[in-house]
Amino acid sequence: MTDARPSLSEDIGRRERNYLIKMGIRLVCLVLAFTVPAPMAIKILLFAGAIFLPYIAVVGANAPRGGAPADPGFTDPGQNEIPRHRREIGS
Repeated sequence: MTDARPSLSEDIGRRERNYLIKMGIRLVCLVLAFTVPAPMAIKILLFAGAIFLPYIAVVGANAPRGGAPADPGFTDPGQNEIPRHRREIGS
């Protein structure tokens, strides 16, 4: 195993799956709240799930990637900086 973070495409795929699962659960809660003859307490819980799951899904989908962020002040001693006049593509 390694401490490397997953690739960006893997991370996005994981976030999309989690979002879709949560929104699917929300849809089930909404349908059940309207169709199942259940006590009012159960219907309130189902409506609460239908109301709050979108917020939870969006916050989870927009959460930062796992792992510690790189220190912006860190520079590798063997790394050469690109000269300012060569920073643009095509110059």
